[in-house]
Amino acid sequence: MDIHEYQAKSLLAEYGVPIPVGGLAYSPEQATYRATEIGGSSWVVKAQVHTGGRGKVGGIRMCSSEQEVWSAADDLFGTRLVTDQTGERGRGVFRLYIEQTVDIDREIYLGFVLDRSTERIMLVASAAGGMEIEQIIDEEPDSLIRVVIEPAVGLQAFQAREVAFALGLDRGVVAEASNLLLAAYLAFRDLDATMVEINPLVVTGDGRMLALDAKMAFDDNALFKHQKVSELRDKSQEDPREMRANDRGLSYVGLDGDIGCIINGAGLAMATMDMIKHSGGEPANFLDIGGGASPERVAKAFNLVRSDESVSAILVNIFAGINRCDWVAEGVVKAMHELDIQVPVIVRLSGTNVEEGRRILTESDVSLITAETLAEAAEKAVAAVNREDAA
Repeated sequence: MDIHEYQAKSLLAEYGVPIPVGGLAYSPEQATYRATEIGGSSWVVKAQVHTGGRGKVGGIRMCSSEQEVWSAADDLFGTRLVTDQTGERGRGVFRLYIEQTVDIDREIYLGFVLDRSTERIMLVASAAGGMEIEQIIDEEPDSLIRVVIEPAVGLQAFQAREVAFALGLDRGVVAEASNLLLAAYLAFRDLDATMVEINPLVVTGDGRMLALDAKMAFDDNALFKHQKVSELRDKSQEDPREMRANDRGLSYVGLDGDIGCIINGAGLAMATMDMIKHSGGEPANFLDIGGGASPERVAKAFNLVRSDESVSAILVNIFAGINRCDWVAEGVVKAMHELDIQVPVIVRLSGTNVEEGRRILTESDVSLITAETLAEAAEKAVAAVNREDAA
């Protein structure tokens, strides 16, 4: 689960990470009032959306008067920001964060991520702050500092100081930088985050360190332990398909193709999408219905896939172990009867009770395309889409 910048800053501040003064606004008038509250003569108006690259598409505005704050807010509210990370649909702007401007002397990149290769939390820092991490890797790979954190002891003070010195910070801010690193790590660990990114982390003209921007993402499976974090979810920033699936306990990732997929098991789902691509088609989604799918659960999956208007065919691929093919077949027939599916449905069953499952499909009164193998199922799905397109 992702959260907004202002929410990430609030959580980090609770752990001792210093942040600039700012306030949330839901209207141009409220944005102006926030600027008045903050004081000073210049402010930054930031669109709160779940994506990076806001500044490149006008989502961050520098303002030197309250009228400019009002105009910037009025211009941003209700728009959709389209960045390299959002796809064509973009993200809607429904809240803004008004923040004091800062006299920046240096910008630094700081991140904590889960490193799968070492199975550890990794601290990543770079003196090339203000750039996206992908850009830093491409343009200044030597500037990256990596520290693998031992889970038994966590980030140690000496490691934090080593990173501060490696970044070339003045001795006067090394202690503050070390404390900030330790605070950010504790927030990552205690809240079951999967990513904490502060970019840029700045050194101000008067020698302070501030988190000028912040992103946090969390492990969905651990949210039950953190009600305060789970309440920060903003459904307006999520893919509607993924939101509906998440609310129904289904593992779903929306894609840009036209063949809807209903699969059990993440590995089989990946193999199915690969086979669709190999056959010349494009999957519309990743959907894992799980190992113990009931007929009702299968029907829910059909309803979810059918709601995607780009889907021109649905491929059901089940290899039953814990699951049972007859349950899946009952779910398919139930969905076809109740949901009025208007696109071709291709079904491939294998595993436990496969003969009974195939019998249920064959003797049903619904129109289905069956297949014996994954390759055959993928080919028939692509052919069905091509026929739909030709029609």
